[in-house]
This record gives sequence, structure tokens and C-alpha cells, in this order.
Amino acid sequence: MVNQAVVLWIHGGGWHSREASDASWLEGLGVRLVHARFRLSGEARWPAQLEDLRSEARAARVPGSPFIVAGDSSGGHLALQLGLRGVERPGDVDAIMALEPPVDPLAADWPRARAEGNPWDRLLGHLPAPGDTATRDCTVTTHIGTGTPVLLLHGLDDTVIPPTQGLDLAAALLRAGHRVHAMTTAGGHGELDFGRSDITEFVRQFLSEVLGQRPDDTRLPRGVAESRH
Repeated sequence: MVNQAVVLWIHGGGWHSREASDASWLEGLGVRLVHARFRLSGEARWPAQLEDLRSEARAARVPGSPFIVAGDSSGGHLALQLGLRGVERPGDVDAIMALEPPVDPLAADWPRARAEGNPWDRLLGHLPAPGDTATRDCTVTTHIGTGTPVLLLHGLDDTVIPPTQGLDLAAALLRAGHRVHAMTTAGGHGELDFGRSDITEFVRQFLSEVLGQRPDDTRLPRGVAESRH
């Protein structure tokens, strides 16, 4: 029997504020939820946030229990960074769940990411730019290839972070050999309804697969165990 999974939840807020997003719906899927804290961009520049989250992960992990990192918006970006790069080394995180994440500040269809004073500017301490070391380091696709399973969820009506951020990442992850569960659905930024049965089932199926649940396991709700084929 698989021990109860630990999910380290990373809040959103554009890296500059602590958005009090409700992640309690994850506990209904049978995992133990731990909320992470990290220095905001007004306190420290990138990659201080990753360093802080590695410390948070070391404290949250439980020997013998699967360890998953998850986050929403900028927290989704940080979950991807931590999950792909690892706590101590790449591959030591069992899975990643990133909800409406910003991924690439240089994407051609997202010019606002390169506007002065935008959250990327505040995170890096300067505008993102081609050839810039910090820009490359904070771009998620720089770190793919570890094989860590990834769930991506994005609202099609998101005008803050284009849904193409998640879709382009999904394609890159698949090419690099990752197992990817990607879903787009109706909703704007921060408006996804995690009480919806289709969204809940999508996440349940991902957890079932990455945790290797069998029908006789009871650590996850019955729907999780039965969704694996």
C-alpha cells in the first residue's frame, strides 16, 4: 500500500504578494497538504524563491511517502521549477501539478511579460531578455527532461497568462519524454472551479497514475483508485 502522498502547495500572487488561494480541495483527494512560504520578489530576486522552496520541501517530505509539488499562477511556475530541478537533484520529486502557470516570459504571444514593471521584471530585477542568464534560468523549458510527470490546467479565457503558456510547455515536455496530463477549460485567471466534477476527476486520474494506486488501496478516495486503467 502506498503511504499518503504529501503535496507542497505554492501560492500565487505574481511572485510579489501572497495570494490566499484555497487549495483545500486537494485534501478531499486524500493527500496531506502543506503550504509553502518563500521570499517575495520585493524581498529577494530570483533564484532566492527556488532556494526557499527547496528548504520548505526538505521540511515537508515524509520518508516513504510520495512527494508532489503544486501551485497556482506564479506558484505553478515555482512548482514546475522545483519539481523539474528537484529538491536535492533532478528526479527526486514524484509529480508536479501546475495550474494556469506562467512559463516563458519571452513567448511571442505574450508581450506584456516584457513590459516595464510587470511581475517578471520585479522577479528578475530587470526586464526579461534573450541571452540573459536569469531569464533563461527562470524559463521552465530550460529544465525539462527529467521525466517527472506533470499535470497542467489552464482556463481558455485567461487574459492574464495566455493558455498557450501551458499548452506550449505540454508539447515540450512530451517531446522530452515526460508523462503529461494537460487540460484547458472555460474560465479566466483565478476563476477555475475546483468543485467541478470534470476538473476533480482529471486531477484524480493523474494522482492515481503517478501514485500507482491499485483498487485495494484506501489512501485515496475510491474514485481515485478506480480511475487507473
